[in-house]
Amino acid sequence: MAETNNIRAEHYNRQPLWFTAINSVWKSSYPLGTRSSLEKDSLIKAARRSTGLKDFGTDFWEEPLDRMLASIREEARLHPVGQFITRQRLIQLLSVRLRAEDWFRKHPEILEQPLYPVILIIGLQRTGTTKLQRLLASDPDNRALLSWEALNPAPLNGNLMDSRDRIKVARTSEKALKLMSPGFFAIHPVEHLAPEEDVLLLDASFLSTTAEATMHVPSYASWLEETDQSPAYDYMTRLMKLLQWQRPGKRWVLKTPHHLEFLDLAKKHFEGVHFIWTHRRVYESIPSFLSMVSYARSLFSDAVDRSDVAAHWLRKTGYMLDRALDFHDRNSNTALFTHVSFKQLVGDPMRILDSIYAHRGETISPELQRIFQEADRSNPKGKYGNHEYTLGDFGLDESRVDELTVNYQRFQQSLTNI
Repeated sequence: MAETNNIRAEHYNRQPLWFTAINSVWKSSYPLGTRSSLEKDSLIKAARRSTGLKDFGTDFWEEPLDRMLASIREEARLHPVGQFITRQRLIQLLSVRLRAEDWFRKHPEILEQPLYPVILIIGLQRTGTTKLQRLLASDPDNRALLSWEALNPAPLNGNLMDSRDRIKVARTSEKALKLMSPGFFAIHPVEHLAPEEDVLLLDASFLSTTAEATMHVPSYASWLEETDQSPAYDYMTRLMKLLQWQRPGKRWVLKTPHHLEFLDLAKKHFEGVHFIWTHRRVYESIPSFLSMVSYARSLFSDAVDRSDVAAHWLRKTGYMLDRALDFHDRNSNTALFTHVSFKQLVGDPMRILDSIYAHRGETISPELQRIFQEADRSNPKGKYGNHEYTLGDFGLDESRVDELTVNYQRFQQSLTNI
């Protein structure tokens, strides 16, 4: 049964009383030395201790982690729970690399296998990318990245066939998120058995936009835009090979708006890429995403400024779109693109799926159509409540959005049936 939460942007910082109480008591105890450490040496030592492993790989680049940690310490203003969550997540990411390198060393055939072709959903945040990914993932031939795999792509216990411990970790994370921010699922459901964004694989190189979506880290975000992301994409493909070695498929179905900024790298590092670009009116998608970022940041900090969120991510969105448009202009005649209307995806998903498969030279069988229809019914709109937002919630109006997205809006107008 769908929950009846109505989530508005101005409610983003309303956490449960127990959550605020813990933060208050914990912060008052900082003079006693209870603050969670975000020093690199402490994180690395903890990861090595928890895994019993030492080798991060010859290609491990420490500067991104150094930059991120400095920015978090100096700018993010984390509350105690946020500080603790961040420490645990960074230890986990370091542990992922340690365990993955152990598997690569023991089984070199993992990296010798070819990478599956990739269906890459690249629309902006809040343009139906999650809905489309979950629909496509229901095709038995398609290999999606599941939430529990995204958190721990390498086995925890040395048993390749036993994923119960990783699923348990993801289930616990899902329950914790629901407890800490009950309204977040109305914006973006994070279900431990469902497909998840592959940006979480890029996180293992500490080169991704996850940090700036969850924390105020402007110096790290600026450095990231000026830095070659090739190491992150290269390592992501290594993790994808590890995952497909564990659970085979025919092709990957991936999605994250992060790729809009780096489509050249996606084309270079992935195989046989089919780009699926979802489109929605920016006056709707942008405030929806700003609301999601505000909610996400409140899990880490009490000092969430909606005007700062708006200023950072409106500029960032325009930048990402311009990068993607440049790639499209240079590659539209040679790369496979399918453009998807958010309105049509919501109103007639089977029509959209038919067009995607037709662009691939394939047809949807009656059995696969039944599977798609069942997947659509299992994820109804408002499953966890309603998400309400306006540009005005963030001090924006359409003219300000137009300034930074005019090229993209013209592109949308040039597309047929969008």
